[in-house]
Amino acid sequence: MRIISGKYKGRRLSPPKNLPVRPTTDMSKEALFNILNNHFNFTELKVLDLFAGTGNISFEFASRGSEPIISVDADYGCISFIKKTTDEFEFNITAIKSDVFKFLEKTKGDFDIIFADPPYGMEQKDFEKIVELVFTNELLVEDGMMIVEHSKHTKLEHMTTFSFQKNYGGSTFSFFEWESDETAGNNSSEEEE
Repeated sequence: MRIISGKYKGRRLSPPKNLPVRPTTDMSKEALFNILNNHFNFTELKVLDLFAGTGNISFEFASRGSEPIISVDADYGCISFIKKTTDEFEFNITAIKSDVFKFLEKTKGDFDIIFADPPYGMEQKDFEKIVELVFTNELLVEDGMMIVEHSKHTKLEHMTTFSFQKNYGGSTFSFFEWESDETAGNNSSEEEE
């Protein structure tokens, strides 16, 4: 696992092998950040990373100057690794051990970007619930963006806030925005290798 851009570009991170995670691949991560680069200036973006796992996505945002960042995961080992790495790199990341659904029901916030990478085997209705909680509780700023990483078997394009999606191998990134009226006619699904 490595940081692909920003202040710590090229730095390798070695999370413990026993963590219950499936980190986003470097290829997918690079593709994701290329898309986000067209929409955002990363400096001082307020980011919420759900099902943060090793903190892979959080560290990438932090290396590019985003802050503050909140990383949420239910696993103690994952949170410990994120805290240790945050201290080492002096990132502005707050790691919170919590069930993501309970966190979303209770939290208040106005995030520029919310990224969620739930277990691929999670039920369809639970993927939908994550998106619904974010928009119902107004956790995203008006011109913000939510990204959900999922397998190609999970279908989210029917949701009202869905904007577009990109496919990379076995992974799909679905993007959600408040301003769905403008993009309603442009919903697209693209396969990239």
